[in-house]
Amino acid sequence: MATPPKIYPRSEHMISRSLISDNALKVLYRLKKSGFQAYLVGGCVRDLLLGREPKDFDVVTDARPEQIRAIFRNCRLIGRRFRLAHVHFGEEIVEVATFRGLSGGDEETGERVLENGRLLRDNVYGSIEEDAFRRDFTVNALYYNIADFSVVDYVGGMEDHRAAILRPIGDPEQRYREDPVRMLRAVRFAVKLGFTIHPESAEVIPRLAGLLREIPAARLYDEVVKLFLSGYAVQAFEQLRHYRLFEALFPDTEACLAQEPDGFPLTFLAKALERADQRIENAQPVAPYFLFAALLWEPVRMRTRERIAAGQNEILAYQEAAGEVIARQIRHTALPRSVGLPVRELWSLQPRFARAQGGRALRLLAHPRFRAAYDFLLLRAETGEAEPALADWWTRFQGASEAEQKAMLRAGKRSSGRSRPRKRRSGAKAVKDAATSPP
Repeated sequence: MATPPKIYPRSEHMISRSLISDNALKVLYRLKKSGFQAYLVGGCVRDLLLGREPKDFDVVTDARPEQIRAIFRNCRLIGRRFRLAHVHFGEEIVEVATFRGLSGGDEETGERVLENGRLLRDNVYGSIEEDAFRRDFTVNALYYNIADFSVVDYVGGMEDHRAAILRPIGDPEQRYREDPVRMLRAVRFAVKLGFTIHPESAEVIPRLAGLLREIPAARLYDEVVKLFLSGYAVQAFEQLRHYRLFEALFPDTEACLAQEPDGFPLTFLAKALERADQRIENAQPVAPYFLFAALLWEPVRMRTRERIAAGQNEILAYQEAAGEVIARQIRHTALPRSVGLPVRELWSLQPRFARAQGGRALRLLAHPRFRAAYDFLLLRAETGEAEPALADWWTRFQGASEAEQKAMLRAGKRSSGRSRPRKRRSGAKAVKDAATSPP
């Protein structure tokens, strides 16, 4: 291949060793001292060039995994698809990979396995140049060389970085077919970095979005969490829908969102994602189960309404609708038990807010999921789906003294929880949501 890289000396970039983890520097210098090449690569270099503090520092080298383990006693080799070395420094782990090759390998021994264009396993080693062309996006293929503190660029990543362009390396369609998750990563990086996906790279995404159905549901769950719990959930949601990727991840939700009952949009999910972004910005936690409860709420709500209209009990209607929606969703994004069970609990508590009388109200208040379910109720009331009076009653009830709570229960003046058509203000524009909660 022999493509000469463009070298950016220390004077032409802003990366300083003072911004790099001490433990990552230890790894880089020890590899160099042992006679191996050593570079920082990927997201950490990209973020350092943006003036951001990287979450992790990844190292790449020409040393083989076994050689890396021989150099670092605090090292553990992991992975089957990609053989990696993890060097442990207490709670911090510095990941070290060997340069990957572009071709070759013995498929019979499992070194390199492709199926229908998808790369399933690859332990073929190569040069730094081959490694660069193996990476996903140009801005993720920049190398910081500890030998002379330069940035090495084989693929035009620095120019794209400066132009705020996200571009796959090589033919976009081929790269997306190799690993369809790269389409999700393109959206995630674009919204996170404030970059624009290159037009030729973006054009093919809607046509290839269906390839995500071939990806293991567990892997897609992890990608969804990264997309929506990184502080850019609203933008990610908009971009996923624009490129028809959301439809591949949440087909039932997309089918609901494509409808506008009585001509008014369904706003609950957008508000829930906006609230998640606000919490992350304020360094407050957002539980994955709350995220998935919001993402799947529209199909649950609509199926519940259908069951109630057919004469089913409200509580049972919620339970059966929840089971149906989750059973369908796990074909697309797996829900771990630690997520699926709380999701169902949160949904099942919604009709109980309007039905709690006397001791039931106190038992609901003591429920382990009460706070999350109450926050969910507030979002429903804010978007016109539940009565504000009901949310207000529970706000006052949980903050009241024991005597005040007893007085409130005796008064028995709570909203039935039924939603009535009403107008709400969003900026200067009045928006009416005709999506009602089950009676």
